[in-house]
Amino acid sequence: MATNETRRKASRYVVPVAVAGVAAATIGLVPALAASGDPDLPEITAQQLIEKIAASETQTLSGTFKISTDLGLPSFAGLIPSGSPSASADPSAKLAELASGTHTLRVAADGPDRQKLTLLDGSDEYSLIHNGADVWAYDSKSNEVFHEKADGPDGTPEKELPGTPKELADEVLKAAGDTTSITVGSTAKVAGRDAYQLVIKPKQSGSTVESVTIAVDAANGTPLKFTLDSTSGGKPVVDAGFTKVDFAKPDASTFAFKAPKGAKVTEGAAEKAAGEAEAGKHDELPEGLEGLFGGMGAEGGKGGQGLNVIGEGWTAVAKLDTGAPAPKTDEAPKEVQGFLDSFGDKVSGKFGTGTVFKTKLVNALMTDDGKVYVGAVTPDALVKAADSGK
Repeated sequence: MATNETRRKASRYVVPVAVAGVAAATIGLVPALAASGDPDLPEITAQQLIEKIAASETQTLSGTFKISTDLGLPSFAGLIPSGSPSASADPSAKLAELASGTHTLRVAADGPDRQKLTLLDGSDEYSLIHNGADVWAYDSKSNEVFHEKADGPDGTPEKELPGTPKELADEVLKAAGDTTSITVGSTAKVAGRDAYQLVIKPKQSGSTVESVTIAVDAANGTPLKFTLDSTSGGKPVVDAGFTKVDFAKPDASTFAFKAPKGAKVTEGAAEKAAGEAEAGKHDELPEGLEGLFGGMGAEGGKGGQGLNVIGEGWTAVAKLDTGAPAPKTDEAPKEVQGFLDSFGDKVSGKFGTGTVFKTKLVNALMTDDGKVYVGAVTPDALVKAADSGK
């Protein structure tokens, strides 16, 4: 079994790609043999395949990566005020776009010190480059450049971006327990590579997660594709993987960057200071949204009692007491009311009354007395959690 250090290094070596987060889960290791399929690969148990992933030491690669995300959210059209400033080249803002829709990226990596990701959007490109002591981001549409120093303890960027198949696999596989079954499904071809498929399913009822499937390169153990399916059916919530991949060392020129002439360059330290100065302000929100969400800060608002967790495993529910009655949606502008009504249902139980806001993965119950219950669970499971937590 690979050491934690080997696993950490292997995870960092693959180019980071931000995608929607995956609900935390505990994993029970259920031995299973690979089903017959095409390609014809040697049989392997789930335990052996997990060990193969953990021991992967892939350091170099290049290729094309496709990610599709479908949380089942309604359109945000009409909620963003006109005249809002365009997003800068800051990766934390730009890569948030990957949380919805379908996107294609070019990726390259050469060990822990050099990685490059290019987001393709029609004729425009957004590139994120880590080369030694520097991290650069360039948005061709706005001709803006973002730059900061790699200030991690070992010379890598202090903030690593989650979301490669390797990192998503690590998130799912990092704990062990009795709430999950893990088997090896049929073999597959991914980006022209022979792959095993690790299939992870909750044993508990009430989860919105139907299954997580991780396609693993049969030769080197590198996760090539990650798929998360919801119990609601339809398209996967997350379908992220390579369409082309080459494990040869990329040319050094791949990671070279010089700001184009006339481009606006923003230093990360300056942008961070400006962001802190604006923290807590809601001037960019429509008036109705300010009233709805303005009091729900990280500390739960005035009189809040902090965060508690009800249950465990895939059906764990986070409870937050905001300390104030829920805002009345009928006092919000009509476009905001329509947005909330399109994915909110009124519910009741021992806890009283409230509204469940739904997506294909994460659901939230806001009670009329100001308590919030959130989890990757069904609306019925949220109501049961609220009743038990009353």
